[in-house]
Amino acid sequence: MSDPIRLQSLTHQLLEAARRAGADQADAVAVEAAAVSVDVRGGKLEQAERAEGVEIGLRVLVGGRQACVSASDHATRTIEEIAARAVAMAREAPVDDSLGLAEPEQLTRDTDSGRLELFDHGAEPSPQALQEGALRAEAAALAVGGISKIESASASHTRRHMWIAATNGFSAGLARSGHSLSTIAITGEGTGMERDWAGESRAHLSDMPEPEEIGRLAGERTVARAGARKPPTGAFPILYDERVASGLIGHLVSAVNGAAVARGASWLRNALSEQVLPAGFDLVEEPHLPRMGGSRLFDAEGLPTARRALVQDGILQGWTLDLATGRKLGMASTANAMRGTGNPPSPGVTNLALTPGTRTCDDLIREMGRGLIVTSMLGASINSTTGDYSRGASGFWVENGQITHAVNECTIAGNLREMLTRLTAANDARDWRAMRVPSLLVEGMTVAGA
Repeated sequence: MSDPIRLQSLTHQLLEAARRAGADQADAVAVEAAAVSVDVRGGKLEQAERAEGVEIGLRVLVGGRQACVSASDHATRTIEEIAARAVAMAREAPVDDSLGLAEPEQLTRDTDSGRLELFDHGAEPSPQALQEGALRAEAAALAVGGISKIESASASHTRRHMWIAATNGFSAGLARSGHSLSTIAITGEGTGMERDWAGESRAHLSDMPEPEEIGRLAGERTVARAGARKPPTGAFPILYDERVASGLIGHLVSAVNGAAVARGASWLRNALSEQVLPAGFDLVEEPHLPRMGGSRLFDAEGLPTARRALVQDGILQGWTLDLATGRKLGMASTANAMRGTGNPPSPGVTNLALTPGTRTCDDLIREMGRGLIVTSMLGASINSTTGDYSRGASGFWVENGQITHAVNECTIAGNLREMLTRLTAANDARDWRAMRVPSLLVEGMTVAGA
């Protein structure tokens, strides 16, 4: 696949070109990636794609100004041209005193990501093997009584190598692999048609569930949605199924991102050291989990990553920061810089886990009495400064603590600050998720249906 030495050489060529072009500081990224995907339908191959290539990116800093340029051509002439272009662009950019690379003493010395097992060294699955997996998942979904057809069954495999280097002396690479399989099934016809899906992804093929398990789950979820109708309108408890509960916590994660806080565009901008979740809830980032696709020993600016609590016992502990946002807010980076080839670093998180509860999801359904279980969402209206929240949803209606029927075409609304302090968690969080969040019961939200 890739020669790390080649990628390392490309980044150092970019840095040398940037110095010659007049950059004060620079960092460079080189990425080589390959992806294969297969879609089947009706027992036959519908589409197969393969994409591969190398991309390079350069960020230069000149007198407190920055610019980024990327390219898919990595010839020597191209490298010289993009370095000159980046420096010329930077000289026209506004001055930002928060910009700058890490000091050498801030950089990690631990750059061997092998122990995280992010890359599957086994043989790359052939297109035929991917097709077979997709066909097995499709057949398992079709075998579920009530399924009328399969919209798609897809399998894919990716491999990605990256090298990052900077003029402050940082130079390190890492490799990641990914395997995924998903199925979308349909029940009913015409206006009574309903669909649902199931899918999984892992860094290592040996960690993937069997295709039949994924297909069967897609079929069962879809059949359960037959006969869906609108729920009543009113104030009801809402149970976010574990499939979508991570999205609710994701709104909190976005609100504590340093970029949003620095802009004043966060509904939690004044909530540092305040209660944002119920007592007993922790929200923890764990960047060193083995065999998890998002794990990393260092961030995109070369700083060492570490386990940290965003929320502890319900209290907001801090923001998610890279170097620039940290400087704007007068704080140290939390080593959360992420970047691609064409963009400067920005804060981002990986491998988050929310404290689970002690009761099952069925226990919470019984306790909610009358209300809505949300299993899928569409569209969003989120006010980033106030936390006002409104989303389209579908799922199941509950009466007397029992699921009675599927629901669709409804809107749920509330205020995130209030919603997140009224959570009750189940104990059904799943492993292998980038955000391990259980089903969450929220009291007193508004449902707009029939």
